[in-house]
Amino acid sequence: MEATQPNSPEFDKGQGKNTKHLNQLQTIFEYLQKHIATASMVSHATGVPQKNICRYKRDLEKEGLLKELYKTSCKHTGFKAWYLTTDKAKFPPPSIPQQLSIFQHGAQTRI
Repeated sequence: MEATQPNSPEFDKGQGKNTKHLNQLQTIFEYLQKHIATASMVSHATGVPQKNICRYKRDLEKEGLLKELYKTSCKHTGFKAWYLTTDKAKFPPPSIPQQLSIFQHGAQTRI
């Protein structure tokens, strides 16, 4: 009986796709632990397609594992884009939603 090789069609079905997804997700996560970069810069550095990075970005944001730091011109494309990180030490401090801060401010000034 032959063993299934990673580049064979049988390998790409089922579990192979999940493995590729996890490898790409882990690659992006680890890259952004060490670098602050846009999705285009991450794609260029890692070889993971930008469409996939955008999908993984959403998933990591929902889990609280990725944050957008600032929006400025991308060093790779020249277009405005968000610079990203997964390094929690670089996460911006949580902000109070504007509506809530208005009510808190108003409560302090009333007598």
